[in-house]
Amino acid sequence: MSVDSAVRTTPQSVLDALPTGLFIGGRWQPTDRTFPVTNPATDETLAEVADAGPEQAVQALDAACAAGPGWAATLPRKRSEVLRRAYDLVVERRDLFATCMTLEMGKPLAESYGEVTYGGEFLRWFSEEAVRIWGRYGTAPSSGQRILTTKQPVGPVYAITPWNFPLAMGTRKIGPALAAGCTVVVKPAHDTPLTTLLLMQVFADAGLPAGVVNCVTSSSSSAVSAPILSDPRLRKLTFTGSTSVGKSLLHQAADHVLRTSMELGGNAPLLVLPSADVDRAVQGALDAKMRNVGEACTAANRLYVHAPLADEFAARLAQRMRALQVGNGLEEGVQVGPLITERQLGTVTELLDDAVTRGGTVVTGGERIEGPGHFLQPTVVTGVPHDARVMREEIFGPFAPITTFETVDEAVALANNTEYGLMSYVFSENLGEALGTAERLESGMVALNSGVVSDPAAPFGGVKQSGLGREGSHEGIEEYLETKYIGIRL
Repeated sequence: MSVDSAVRTTPQSVLDALPTGLFIGGRWQPTDRTFPVTNPATDETLAEVADAGPEQAVQALDAACAAGPGWAATLPRKRSEVLRRAYDLVVERRDLFATCMTLEMGKPLAESYGEVTYGGEFLRWFSEEAVRIWGRYGTAPSSGQRILTTKQPVGPVYAITPWNFPLAMGTRKIGPALAAGCTVVVKPAHDTPLTTLLLMQVFADAGLPAGVVNCVTSSSSSAVSAPILSDPRLRKLTFTGSTSVGKSLLHQAADHVLRTSMELGGNAPLLVLPSADVDRAVQGALDAKMRNVGEACTAANRLYVHAPLADEFAARLAQRMRALQVGNGLEEGVQVGPLITERQLGTVTELLDDAVTRGGTVVTGGERIEGPGHFLQPTVVTGVPHDARVMREEIFGPFAPITTFETVDEAVALANNTEYGLMSYVFSENLGEALGTAERLESGMVALNSGVVSDPAAPFGGVKQSGLGREGSHEGIEEYLETKYIGIRL
């Protein structure tokens, strides 16, 4: 269905269809307290959602633990079929999901439809991986005893998801967990819980047994996380969010030596090398910078351009950024929505002001747009010095800082001068230059001549302080499996 046809799904009809309770043991459960979910484009309250506390968190883990043995014993084909039905339902309800995401997160409707496709694909991919969990059998070279290995689900999983991709980050964690035979408690971000609640309804309608997936929404992540993480029955923590929060969670996970997957902060460099095609680099930079209003851990954060190409690159990028239509993501033609909160808008403008104060020049944008809502003009700043805060801190907004380099060695050194290592972008028409640079970059993912690299069939994850483990692809399901070795003496 095209984006244009989605106008028939009205915001009110979506809001009327939304569940707002906790999803525990296969049932919707209200709470005495609620918290509001607001539209970042209008500041209007969309819904009041159940506000879970420690007691409800323990109930959710109880339900997951009770359902665990039965789900682990469920035949892989049956687990696969449930995931495939869930995928079909997400596709069938794409209008509902897309409109909901735009309402609560602010991204343009076209991007929300893209996330429905992307997020749904994790369910289809892992429905196919569920039936391909293999062990091995062989003879030990020296002892002659037989080596038998098998893969088993790691156990109950606690998944904490972020606000910027509310569907895809849920399916990217829940999909492999269910395929592996694990049960799940998911805690969505309090800014964007509605999409996750819709996903819970999808799993229920797909026939997932009660308690296999549970969802606790809360205004206080620590209130629900603390009792779950301190419970020895929990065996796996998966988190996507900031590095600072991830470190705190790792400390808590250490008490019970939990298996962890951490997809943390980024500070992605984008390198326009001497042989780059400027048109291709500009398009790639636009994609890498402006996807999801720039609120993505993979967003290009630092743009390093070979000095002879810098003026032309900056002028063309500024021209493209200036032409982007900013507004409410539900409106036709809008390409850039609001930032998620007033606080996030303030963070981005602080980084922008610092870059300009230190010598950067605003080529386009640079001003916030008066509300309601949390809007910033798409911004390009050139001549940003290396000591600017934006060269060390993640932006998460529509601001592209540009600086120059003279040699490829200098570009690589600048790119690697960060504690993060999630994503890098390289633009080059010279194969040796491109691959040689990609191999030297300290990041878990590198995009060559492209501004978009995420794919459910590819392993997603970073190095250094950008995280642990991989999501998606064949590697994704391994994060939820333990290898058991059985030694056999015939």
